[in-house]
Amino acid sequence: MTSNEKSLRKLHFEPGGESGPIENATEREMHLNQLPPDEKTLALESARLADLCQYFSQERMDLPADLVERINGLPRMQANDRVRELLSINQGLMDYLNRVGSGPQLWQ
Repeated sequence: MTSNEKSLRKLHFEPGGESGPIENATEREMHLNQLPPDEKTLALESARLADLCQYFSQERMDLPADLVERINGLPRMQANDRVRELLSINQGLMDYLNRVGSGPQLWQ
């Protein structure tokens, strides 16, 4: 891959790029509603996982090791299995947050 191709690919995923993040909730909802139901569910659960991972990162919390292993296995799964696994992982992350409490002193 040439450096020009790498630059174009990077811009593709940057804010404003075709596959970049969508900050506007209305625009995001419009894009989601255009997807077939299976793809919409996959996109929603993937976004929830990304949001949870971003939260853990901002709070400087480590993800539980068992969930990291499961996250690493997601790309090898078929779409319908991936959705079920994402739902389970996201629930596991929320349960973990509930167990450790809301005080950052517990996370350091």
